[in-house]
Amino acid sequence: MFLLCAFNAKAQELYSRAFGNPTDSAVIFLHGGPGYNCASFEATTAAQLASKGKYVIVYDRRGEGRSADPQAKFTFQESISDLLDLYKKYKINKATLYGHSFGGMLATKFAAAHPSYVHAIVLIGAPVNLQESFRTIRNSAKSYYTTKGDSANLMYLNMLNSMDTASLFYSSYCFMHAAGIKAYSPKNPTEEAKAIYSTFTSDTLLVKYSSKMTMEGPTGFWKNEAYTTMDLTNEISALKSSGMKIVGVYGMDDGLYSPAQIDALKAILGKDAVYYLENCSHSVFVDRQTKFLEIVVSN
Repeated sequence: MFLLCAFNAKAQELYSRAFGNPTDSAVIFLHGGPGYNCASFEATTAAQLASKGKYVIVYDRRGEGRSADPQAKFTFQESISDLLDLYKKYKINKATLYGHSFGGMLATKFAAAHPSYVHAIVLIGAPVNLQESFRTIRNSAKSYYTTKGDSANLMYLNMLNSMDTASLFYSSYCFMHAAGIKAYSPKNPTEEAKAIYSTFTSDTLLVKYSSKMTMEGPTGFWKNEAYTTMDLTNEISALKSSGMKIVGVYGMDDGLYSPAQIDALKAILGKDAVYYLENCSHSVFVDRQTKFLEIVVSN
């Protein structure tokens, strides 16, 4: 079963949806961005996860996706407060947080602030140090454009050398190059992934929301939290040392992360706590859904 509702956070209703039995162990999915939404996980994976004995909550952050709010502050403090309200709405005492991409950064911040509310964290293609990811994107793009003999894009890529790496323009251009070199797509998608992606053309929810991005989110979190320069290494290490269970699930074809970055995360979490999947990119829960479900259910 599932419950669709809006929960009232600071007098502003935020979109949320629950799948499964409330008596099962709770999972809260924190979507990527900033500026995106939970629609892709909601439509492809939430029900499948619930069928395996999890009570799954998805929601769109304040000011993002279907949780429009012109008064959104776009701060971690606000996001943490809203997440606490979500716990109250669904009568959850403790949950495992699935943090996809930027959602992993919020999951880390929330767990550091309220560890008693968190059973475990699953980092799904989530950055630890975004500046490292930008360097990975640039290196990959340079190799890609050189191989293709694409002098025009090499010129545009070189323009990043004169940019302030802390600026929103720099991060935006890096992400633009990532999209241009297909860094978010698996090189050899599985038949399962192809079948799931094919539903994107027929599922109105996905068509309308999954790739929809608003700029208020990234602009606000950059202005208020300087999120593009964040390095969560110390916070993740501290949570791990405190006994918090943290698992990482990443795709080998995800152009945001080099093997060296994955090795650095393994050094923090333990090599058995980080899964690095073949034929898989940024949307791990779609690209390798069966394996993803196997991993998260067992953890």
